[in-house]
Amino acid sequence: MISFETIQQAHDRIRPYIHRTPVLTNQTIDELAGAKLFFKCENFQKIGAFKARGGLNAVLQVAANKEGKAITTHSSGNHAQAVAFAARQVGLPAYIVMPRTAPHVKKAAVLGYGAEVIECEPTLEAREQGVRDVIERTGAVLVHPFDDDRVIAGQATATKELIEDAGMEKYGTEPERRTRPFDSILAPVGGGGLLSGTALTTHYLSPATRVVAGEPEGAADAILSFHSGRIEKAPYINTIADGLMTTLSERTLAIIREHVADILTVSDAEIIAAMRLVWERMKIIIEPSCAVPLAVVLKHKDQFAGQKIGLILTGGNVDLGKLPF
Repeated sequence: MISFETIQQAHDRIRPYIHRTPVLTNQTIDELAGAKLFFKCENFQKIGAFKARGGLNAVLQVAANKEGKAITTHSSGNHAQAVAFAARQVGLPAYIVMPRTAPHVKKAAVLGYGAEVIECEPTLEAREQGVRDVIERTGAVLVHPFDDDRVIAGQATATKELIEDAGMEKYGTEPERRTRPFDSILAPVGGGGLLSGTALTTHYLSPATRVVAGEPEGAADAILSFHSGRIEKAPYINTIADGLMTTLSERTLAIIREHVADILTVSDAEIIAAMRLVWERMKIIIEPSCAVPLAVVLKHKDQFAGQKIGLILTGGNVDLGKLPF
């Protein structure tokens, strides 16, 4: 189990390299949701996504421990950028395996950080084989997108900041007094690295807060795994949320089943509507995967009515030439 001390150490380690992103609110969206929403804006993070946190925490330790002379990973985009960015900070070459269908803007960013991009077919098997080939050729150290305690601990720091910056509020009767900054905290789920980190931080800092995940209907594997207790594959893959197409790992599933209250799904139409709402009302750029938690709140208003809710806005790396609206 990743301890709170591990998360604190991760935060101390990456703090010089990251932004402490703002927490924003919007009255119009609150009225639509029937709740008070606090958005942790990781779309303003280095590389445009929360993934910078986990990538840095892992790569900084690889470099400090002299575990290898190069870094590799596989990713559809944001983790790829995070590892490339982190590797540049420590002066190590990075070899990033990316599906040929990954957004051009994300491939260009990886190249811009000085990493080598190796394209593969858009399947998990092809991505993993690509990484094995890189390791055999270069001896690089794998920094997995989510099946890695160091990555999870880094991602956990986003919720730590959210809870710290939202203000710790006392409530309840004297014998039951506790700290609960939020009634619920929501994050999207793909491979489960962010959700695992979010759930662990919340468990340590605010155990009375309910953690809920959002998942696209077109990549609904996590909800099946959550209920069955074993790794499941989605019945079909067809979603605009390209960052959430990966299945969970045994590591992330175990954390999620212990500390997450529920996983709720939303359609692509609902994701796009939530994404457009943020663009129009908050005047900030978010990518489709980022809009999933808000889509969940808007779809399931009865579950969140009147609550104080924290949402992780995961990233803003969207191809401006292919907007869905």
